[in-house]
Amino acid sequence: MAKADNNQSLRRKVRNSYIISTISIALVLFLLGSVGYLIFNAVRATDLMKENFAIHLMLRDGTSDERIAEIGRQLSEHEAVKEVKFTSKEVAAENFAAQIGDDFTEFLEFNPLPDSYEVRLHADYSNKDYVKTFEKEVSSWDGVEEVVYQKAVMEQIGDNINKFNLVLLLFGGALLVIALILLNNTIRLTIYSKRYLINTMKLVGASQWFITKPFLLRSLLHGLYAWIIAAAMFLALVAGLGEGLPEVTLLAESRPIYFVLGGMLVLGLLISALFTVFAVNKFVRMNSTKINLY
Repeated sequence: MAKADNNQSLRRKVRNSYIISTISIALVLFLLGSVGYLIFNAVRATDLMKENFAIHLMLRDGTSDERIAEIGRQLSEHEAVKEVKFTSKEVAAENFAAQIGDDFTEFLEFNPLPDSYEVRLHADYSNKDYVKTFEKEVSSWDGVEEVVYQKAVMEQIGDNINKFNLVLLLFGGALLVIALILLNNTIRLTIYSKRYLINTMKLVGASQWFITKPFLLRSLLHGLYAWIIAAAMFLALVAGLGEGLPEVTLLAESRPIYFVLGGMLVLGLLISALFTVFAVNKFVRMNSTKINLY
């Protein structure tokens, strides 16, 4: 009777250790997935910020309509250009008059504003070094009088984005290292509870793969369980953010969410398998006389 109670108690402890391990992996996957989602959103937000930076090409007064159209075609076909918008001098005057609340052309008796193109570059090209190159290139085009953009703002955006991305990368890397250390310890403790079984199998001549295989299969199964829990928590988080803070869920309906979920699945299975193999191999290689000293 006492022996049956001991066996039942042992089975309960082993089961609890696997439950704790699964929950630990799920929490880590959820945390890493959330950080990955944050990084995706941060990258997307910085790309949108870069792509909203406007460069204005002021055209020379008297430029023919054919040449204006040719400049527009050149800009549209340029590899760095994402969007091109033409504003005639008449429309520019109307917009400016609406802003100041007065028709300045009546006072001046002429319209001093030029025809212009508003250009927005792709995010990969929207940096201060390339913008200077782009400015030099288009300034040499016939019909372009001046290229105007806010140089100080461009430099400030670039510096702030680089600093933010560096901090985010360091934070994500530090979190990953800490999570892996904690999970390694959790899985090793789970395998530790079965060290006597591993030692017995080794003493009767079982091969290393024969001993490792059942632990590996179980760890993959628990990794899958952990992913299901983490995925449910992650999707609940995304839905909650979309409901409460829609302005920060830029990717809530796009493919990167599936990339994050896929990454969580791969990471969960990989972590479970690798750490389990390492822990089992440690006890397989351990001298039987030292199994009680570990």
